[in-house]
Amino acid sequence: KIEPHTHQVPHGDRSDVVIEPWLTVQWYVNAGELAKPAIAAVEKGDTVFVPKNWEKTYFEWMRNIQPWCISRQLWWGHQIPAWYGPKYEEPNNYRFDQLEVFVAETEQEALALAQQYYKKDVIIVAGFAEMANRLINELPVNGKVAIYRDEDVLDTWFSSALWPFSTLGWPDETPELKRHYKTDVLVTGFDIIFFWVARMMMMGLHFMHEVPFHTVYIHALVRDEKGQKMSKSKGNVIDPLELIDAYGADALRFTLAAMAAQGRDIKLSKQRVEGYRNFGTKLWNAVRFAEMNGVTRDWNYDPVAARVTVNRWIAGETARTRDIVTRAIEEHKYNEAAGALYQFVWNVFCDWYLELIKPILNGGDEQARHETQQSTAWVIDQTLLLLHPFMPFVTEELWQKVAPRSKWLIESEWPWYMGLGDQAADAEIEWVIRLISEVRSVRAEMNVPAGAKIACVVVGAGSDTRMRAANWEAEIMRLARLSSITFEDEVPKAAAQIVLDEATVALPLEGVIDFAAERARLSKELEKIAKDTAAIDGRLNNPGFVAKAPPEVLEESRERKAELEARKAKVDEALGRLG
Repeated sequence: KIEPHTHQVPHGDRSDVVIEPWLTVQWYVNAGELAKPAIAAVEKGDTVFVPKNWEKTYFEWMRNIQPWCISRQLWWGHQIPAWYGPKYEEPNNYRFDQLEVFVAETEQEALALAQQYYKKDVIIVAGFAEMANRLINELPVNGKVAIYRDEDVLDTWFSSALWPFSTLGWPDETPELKRHYKTDVLVTGFDIIFFWVARMMMMGLHFMHEVPFHTVYIHALVRDEKGQKMSKSKGNVIDPLELIDAYGADALRFTLAAMAAQGRDIKLSKQRVEGYRNFGTKLWNAVRFAEMNGVTRDWNYDPVAARVTVNRWIAGETARTRDIVTRAIEEHKYNEAAGALYQFVWNVFCDWYLELIKPILNGGDEQARHETQQSTAWVIDQTLLLLHPFMPFVTEELWQKVAPRSKWLIESEWPWYMGLGDQAADAEIEWVIRLISEVRSVRAEMNVPAGAKIACVVVGAGSDTRMRAANWEAEIMRLARLSSITFEDEVPKAAAQIVLDEATVALPLEGVIDFAAERARLSKELEKIAKDTAAIDGRLNNPGFVAKAPPEVLEESRERKAELEARKAKVDEALGRLG
C-alpha cells in the first residue's frame, strides 16, 4: 500500500534551496582519550569552575563524549594537513581508484613522506580534489608521482581550542608562551562549556601538558528587563553601543558588574544603566566639592595619625570597604564588590562624610580643617583605586585632576592598609548616623512636612549619648531638621518614639500632623497591601498558573510580594509609633 507522509525538507537560510544529505569521508579525533586528562584535571582541582555547579555540566559532556569530527567543508579556515596520492603496489604499479594518505605539518614533510613511500620524486598538484585527481591521472609528470592536499578545513572549535597557546607563538618556545601559559581566568558563558572550554582543556593538556587556565568563571546571560532572551525577531535587543553613547562606557560596565550575581541572569534595562550613570555623576560632583573646599593631596598624610573623630571613622570605613571589595573580586562575586563600592561612595562618603565635615571645612579650627582636607583627598584617592576596575574611564580622569601624578591609575598598586579603624570613632559616628536616619524615617512615615522643624526629646540618656549629642548637636539638627535637642525623664504625649541604644528618642508631633487622619491613612494603606498580597498569593498558590506562567512572570510576582511585605513592616511600625 501507499501511505502519504508529510516531512520537513530543510532549506538553506541564505540560499533558500533544499539542503540534500551527502555522505562524505570526514576526519575524526579520538576525543575519548583526550577527555581523560581533562576530566582528571577538574576532579583534582587544577582547574575550578565558578560557580562550582557548572562542573556537573562539564563532566556530563566529557564522560559521554563521542569521536570529534574536525573537518568542515567551508571556504575558509585552517586547511586539513593531509595529502592524497595513488595507492602504490609493487612492481611500479599505482592504483588510482585507491588513495594513500600522508599527514604532515608542512608541505615539505608531506613530500618527504610521499617520496619515502613511492621511492621516487613527488610533486604537489594544487586544486580541488576532483580536479587534482583528474590531473594525477592525466598529467604526464616525467616519472614523478603527484599528490594533492585535502580541501577541507579544520572545525572552528578545533582551531579555537588552540587559542591559549597558539596565540603566544606555539609551537615555538617563545618568551610569551613561557610567561603567559598557563593563563589565568577564563570568562565565558555556560553555553560553550563543551564547545570551547572543554576543547581548550583537552588541547592544552595534550600539547602543553598543563591546564590552559586555573579558573573558569561562568558569567550570567544578559536578558531584557522582563527576563526574556534578547532576540531580533522579538525586537527586544539592547545595543550596547547605543547605551554607551547615551550613558557612557563606565555606566554600562558598572551596571553589568553590579547585576552579575552568580547563578542569576542579568535583566538589563536602560533605567538601570541611567541609575549607575548618576552614580558616576555623584562621584564627579564629590570631587568638585572637595576641590572647591581647598582639598589637596598631601603625600605625607597618615590616616592612622588622624585626631578628628570623623576622619578616623572614614579611614576605618575605607579599609573595611577595601577588604570587602578585594574578597569579592577574588571569589568572583563582582556584584558584591560593586555593591560595596556603591554603598561606600554614595552613602558613606557622599551622604554622610561630606555632610558631616562641612562645618569643619568652614570652621575656625585651622588644624582640624587642614587634617580634614588631607583626609578627604586620601579617601578620594583610595576610592578611585578601588573603583577603577569597574569604572576605568571616569576614575582615570579624576585621578589626573585631583593631584599631579607620576604614573597612571591603571599602573598603580592595589591599596593595602595597616592599623586603620577606631572603635570609639566608629561607635560615635554610627550613633549620629542612626539617629538622623531614624528621625528622617519617622518624618517620611508620618507625612511630616519637609519644611517643618520638630523638637527632639531624649529620655533615659547615658553619658555616652549625652556626649555624642553635644558633640554633634549642630549637625544633627541641620540634617534631621530639628528645632531643638533636650533631655527629659519622661516621654512627652503625642510623640513618635525611637529606641536608640539605652535611650528613647521622642519626637512630639502634636500640632505638626493630624494623628487621626494619619492613622486612617496608614490603616487604609495596610488594607490595600493585604489585598494586593492576597491576589499574588492566589496566583502563586495556583498550580495551573505556576505551570503555565513564563519564568519571568513568576519572578516578577515573587519580587512584588517581597516589596509588599517590606512595605507592610514599615506601615506597621509607623502605626505603632502613633500609639
